[in-house]
Amino acid sequence: MTNIVLQLSTEELAKVQSYYASDRIERNAPGVIFAAKLADTAITVYKSGKVMFQGAGAARESARFGTGKATAKTVSAAKGDTLPENFAKLSVIGSDETGTGDYFGPVTVAAVYVPTDKIELIKELGVKDSKQLTDEYMRKIAPDLMKVCMHSILTLRNDKYNTLQAKGYSQGKIKAMMHNQALKHVLDKISPEHPDYILIDQFAERGVYFNYLKNEKTVVQESVLFSTKAENLHVAVATASILARYAFLKEMDRLAETIGFPLQKGAGRKVDEMAARILAKHGEAVLKSMTKWHFANTEKAKVLLRKRNTN
Repeated sequence: MTNIVLQLSTEELAKVQSYYASDRIERNAPGVIFAAKLADTAITVYKSGKVMFQGAGAARESARFGTGKATAKTVSAAKGDTLPENFAKLSVIGSDETGTGDYFGPVTVAAVYVPTDKIELIKELGVKDSKQLTDEYMRKIAPDLMKVCMHSILTLRNDKYNTLQAKGYSQGKIKAMMHNQALKHVLDKISPEHPDYILIDQFAERGVYFNYLKNEKTVVQESVLFSTKAENLHVAVATASILARYAFLKEMDRLAETIGFPLQKGAGRKVDEMAARILAKHGEAVLKSMTKWHFANTEKAKVLLRKRNTN
């Protein structure tokens, strides 16, 4: 994938926003005043006057506004296997996960089969790079995607996650096992049909991934490809990313009902403070039941609580 940035005048920025008005998407990120998504290019306009073009069509689209001061560079973003020509048009099972960096909530993995004849339908239903979509938008489109795509969604709740982690399972091994299981489910569902390829959003090198699975009875290996930024390479992975996020949000909703208020996502300072609040009110067992207990947030929350109790 290519990234190109232009520094444009106020007048030129207005032209960019007007030109891509019909392709506008929601993107609530710091400094962003406008964002649009084409089939092969993402366009982001910043308050600073910079416009970033990302994707296979970045050079083509940025050239439309080349009168600005070009200050940016072209970089290779995706890493992994070399994909076949016209990969985006092939029948593919894609898989992706989310929740691994969040203290609260589960790890979720989704695998989705998108055959060639459904690619345009999936795009019409609103599938884009999930990092360009809001949680609310993904909540909205996920049910429709599940109706038209053969899929498997796995949710590893915190109690099971903590048990596996205590047994010595790394996050990488846990994710590999979940991806493998989800892929097996989808292959069983579509049998005797076969995808042209399987694309896993890469979180580990090929050899490392399969080493994680060396003790599994059945390992999906045929036609498996790995790539980072895989949600940009085929709608199957983009759809899997959305469904994994949808499942994560649903479990976070359940936990919020249990505790009585929405839980903070991520693993930052606000998470520490919320964890300390739960620890003080409900105790260690309740906090452990809704968190990845081995994260550093646990000890930070205990420190915060001790400080409050001594003041």
